[in-house]
Amino acid sequence: MITKMKKLTFLIHNGEYEGFLEQLRSLGVVHVIQTQQGAVQDAALQDDINLLARYKTALKELEPLVQRKGDGSVCVNPDLSDKADAITAQTGVSPLNTTQGFAFDTPAKVIERFEILEADRVVLEQTMAALNRDHVVLAPWGDFDPRNVERLQKAGYKMLFYSCPLRAFKDEWADKYGVIEILRDKQKVNFVTLTHADVEVDIDAEQVHLPQMSLSLIDSERDETLKAIEAIPVKKALLAVEGVPVLEKAIAEMEAKIDFSRVRLTGEKLAEDHLLLLEGWIPAAQVDEACKALDIKGVFYDVSDPTPEDDIPIQLSNNKFAKLFEPLTKLYMLPTYQELDLTLFFAPFFMLFFGLCLGDTGYGLLMIVALPIFTKLFQLINPNFSKWLVVLFGASTMLCGLLSGTFFGFNMYDLDIPFVQKMKGILYTDNSTMFTVSLCIGVVQILFGMGIKAVNLAIQCGFKYALSTIGWLILLITVGVSAIAGFDFGSPVIMGILIVAAVLIFLLNSPGKNPLLNIGLGLWDTYNMATGLLGDVLSYVRLFALGLSGGILANVFNSMAVGMAPDNKVAGFIVMVLIFVIGHALNIFMNILGAIVHPMRLTFVEFFKNAGYTGGGTAYRPFRTISN
Repeated sequence: MITKMKKLTFLIHNGEYEGFLEQLRSLGVVHVIQTQQGAVQDAALQDDINLLARYKTALKELEPLVQRKGDGSVCVNPDLSDKADAITAQTGVSPLNTTQGFAFDTPAKVIERFEILEADRVVLEQTMAALNRDHVVLAPWGDFDPRNVERLQKAGYKMLFYSCPLRAFKDEWADKYGVIEILRDKQKVNFVTLTHADVEVDIDAEQVHLPQMSLSLIDSERDETLKAIEAIPVKKALLAVEGVPVLEKAIAEMEAKIDFSRVRLTGEKLAEDHLLLLEGWIPAAQVDEACKALDIKGVFYDVSDPTPEDDIPIQLSNNKFAKLFEPLTKLYMLPTYQELDLTLFFAPFFMLFFGLCLGDTGYGLLMIVALPIFTKLFQLINPNFSKWLVVLFGASTMLCGLLSGTFFGFNMYDLDIPFVQKMKGILYTDNSTMFTVSLCIGVVQILFGMGIKAVNLAIQCGFKYALSTIGWLILLITVGVSAIAGFDFGSPVIMGILIVAAVLIFLLNSPGKNPLLNIGLGLWDTYNMATGLLGDVLSYVRLFALGLSGGILANVFNSMAVGMAPDNKVAGFIVMVLIFVIGHALNIFMNILGAIVHPMRLTFVEFFKNAGYTGGGTAYRPFRTISN
C-alpha cells in the first residue's frame, strides 16, 4: 500500500532561512519539493556536482580492487597481491611500495593520486599501441640496427626500403639499384635498394619508412611498458586501501551538501526577497510529531491535503511478506499516488511462477541449504533482493518440484516407497496437465488484474467509470464457468447475466457521452479484448515450457555423468561427480535467470496491463542529515 501524505507549506524570513533548513533537515521526514530555480546559475553548486562526479568515478574504479573484511575495513584484493608478488619477482621492485610515505587521508589527495595513475595508464596504453604498430611494420624486415643505415649514408651510400606486389616486381631492378630481397611471399615482396647517394631511384613500388628503432629494442620496450601497465592496478589497489573509506565518507558528505544547496535554492522569494516560500510532503502519521517540533521553533507553516494535480512522492508501506517484493515494483516503476500499489497482489503469483519455472525439488532445497551463496547470486540480479526472498523462492521451487517429482533431474516417484507413492498419487502432474495448469493460472491472474483495475477506476474516477471493466469480468467469468460446468447458455439466468454484461460494456463504458459513441467504443474494446486476451493467456505457457526444459537438461546432465564415466571405479566416480556438479550448476544458473526474467515479464506486461497500472510515481526522499 501507499503511505498517506500531507502537504507542508513554510513561510520563512530571509535572515532565518539557513537556520530553518538545518532544523528541517534534523527532522528528517519532509520531502522538499525541489525546483531548478537558481540551481543552474549557482556556480558553487555546479562545482560541488562536478567534484562529486570525480569522487564517484574514482570510487567506481577503486572499490573492485579491495576486499572487505569482517570488521568493515578493506585490504588489497588477493589476486592483485599475487600479481604484485609476480611483478616484484620480475623487476625486483614492488609496485605496492611506490606510494609509501604518502598519506591519502583527504579526498583531494586520493583524487590527485588517482588521476595521476589514470593519466599514466592512458599514456602507457598509447605508448603500447604505438610500439605494437611499429612492431607490425618492422617485423617483416627482421632485427637490424638503424644506426647501420646512418653509417652507410655517411659513407656516401643510400639504402631505401620498398614493398610491392609480387607481379609488379622486376628482376632488372637488382642490377640497376642493387636490390636485396628481404621477404617474398605469395602476395608481395619486401626489398631494399643500395645505391650511391647521388643516384635517383625510380621504381614502381611503395617506399616504406621504418621506425628508427631495432626490432629487439621495440620488443624490449613493449615488455617494459606492459609491466608498467600491469603495475597500475596494483598501485591503484594500494591507493584504494586508504582511499575507498575516505571517498565513501566524502561522497556522503558532498551529497548532503549538494542536497542542502538545492533545497536552499528552491525557496521562492516573496515580499521583495524578505520572505521565502518552501513546500514539501510528509507522511500523515508523522505530521503531529513534526508539528510539535516546528511549533517549538516558532516556524510558520500550513498543513493541507494533497490535490489531484499534485506530484505526490511515493513511500511504500507493506507487510513483511510484500516488502520482500518491493524491489521488483521499484525495478518497473512506482505507482502514482492515486492508484493501488500492486506489490501485495502480484507477490504470491511471482513466487508461484518462479517455482514453476525452476521446478525441481532438489534445486529448491539447495537454494535454502546454500542460502548465503544463492543470496549473493540473486543480489547480482538486484542488490535489494533479501535472503528471505531467496528462501521463499526455494520453498516455492521445492513445492512445485513435487508436481513433477524431479530431484536434481531424477524422478523421485520411481522410488518404491509407500510414502513417496502416496505423494505421487496426490501431487504428480503430467506434462499435459501442467500445460493446462499454466493457462489456468494465466486466466486467474488476468481476471484478478481486471478486478484490481475496476477497483482502481472506482477509487480514482468514481464507480461509474469502473462499470465497463466490471461488465467484462461478469462476461468472462460467466462464459468460463458455464463452459466448464456445461451450463446451457440459452437458460434465462445465463442470458440475463450476459445481457447485463453487454449493457455495461457497450452503453456505460464512457459515462456522459453519446450512446452511439459508447457503442462504437464498446466494439473497439471488444476487438482489443478478443485479440489481446488470447495472446496474454498464451504467454503463461512459458511457465510450463521453462520448467520442462530445465527438467530435460537436468536429466541430460545425469545421463552424461553416468555414460561418460570411465570403467575405473575411482576415476569413474570423480568424472561422474564433476559432470554432475558442473552440469547442474550451469542448469541452475541459467534457469534462475529465466525464473526471474519471465515471471517479471508476465507481471509487468500481462498483469500490470490488465490491472490498468500506469506507474510513474516519484520516490519519497526526505531531506535529512547523514546520521538519519
